[in-house]
Amino acid sequence: MTMPSFVPGLELCRRFYFEAVRPLLDTAVRGVAHSAARIGSGSEVLGFDTDRSADHEWGPRLQVFLSPEDVDRHGARITALLGEHLPKTFLGYPTHFAPTGEAGIRVMRATDGPVHHRIEVTDPAAWFTRQLGFDPREGVALADWLATPTQRLAEVTAGAVFHDGLGQLAPARARLDWYPHDLWLHLLACQWRRVSQEEAFVGRCGEVGDELGAAVVTARLVRDLMRLCLLMDRRYPPYSKWLGSAFARTPEAPQLTPVLTAALAATDWRTRERHLVRAYEAVADAHNRLGLTDAVDPTTRPYHTRPFQVLHAERFATALTARVTDPDIRALPAIGAIDQFADSTDVLSRPELTRALTFAAE
Repeated sequence: MTMPSFVPGLELCRRFYFEAVRPLLDTAVRGVAHSAARIGSGSEVLGFDTDRSADHEWGPRLQVFLSPEDVDRHGARITALLGEHLPKTFLGYPTHFAPTGEAGIRVMRATDGPVHHRIEVTDPAAWFTRQLGFDPREGVALADWLATPTQRLAEVTAGAVFHDGLGQLAPARARLDWYPHDLWLHLLACQWRRVSQEEAFVGRCGEVGDELGAAVVTARLVRDLMRLCLLMDRRYPPYSKWLGSAFARTPEAPQLTPVLTAALAATDWRTRERHLVRAYEAVADAHNRLGLTDAVDPTTRPYHTRPFQVLHAERFATALTARVTDPDIRALPAIGAIDQFADSTDVLSRPELTRALTFAAE
């Protein structure tokens, strides 16, 4: 199957809704309020898709939201109607999605029969609860923020709403736009604390001849600094596949990208440390420019009596924590949100597990 020239996924889905899906909805369920969006999982939702994305779970697809009562009344009929009457291609892309043999994964394929489309007909409460483990239309509790991976928050707040006839998607997404201020300070402090816990290990590994270990620690620190910059820029850090792409959009990226790249490319610990020192001081300067705390000295210094140059990043964590006034947030353990202390894909992709783990850790 020859694909047409690449169209960014969100634009493809927007046009698919207005030109192909909505006319059928207006005919089939005239007068029934609905909303339509392309949110949730998918590289196009975050704006990182390319023509490579078309090899699975990408194409003309979206969500149609109805009230729970209208899902019961009309959902199955709408799904069947779309399967029978949608065009088999749209802007040159098949609208039929065939199974790949991997559970739940489908890919665009030509068909002569009914279209197995990827238009999900659902209600907002069911969809949000499945994605997040809670319904933000009812409010967002502190535990909800802590238990939700930043990837999921990015998926729900990015993408596009094409029509909000229910009037519910926009306010729900607005509630999730960013963390409450004191919680943001807490999460920044926890991210700085992650840096402080390992910044001396590059030198210690290298000192005993463990250059591989030093390289691994360097990579961990680079990731933590990238996530820190995204948090400072009020952007939800995505999971590893798109972390670098998202970081490239931060104000710190032009200065930091060559420094972090050099740290990762170095073959000895002293060179790694030298580049990390530049990165630490640049991120520390960025912190001071935010004005969230009194200025903290951004220069590096020796690690106690050992000959390793570090930032002592816990100083920034302490300064941020001192600005938190909410007693519930001040009482939290210094581990942050779920993906600051858990790193299992099998956990982070299942809201029931992220919530159970977060509640157990509090």
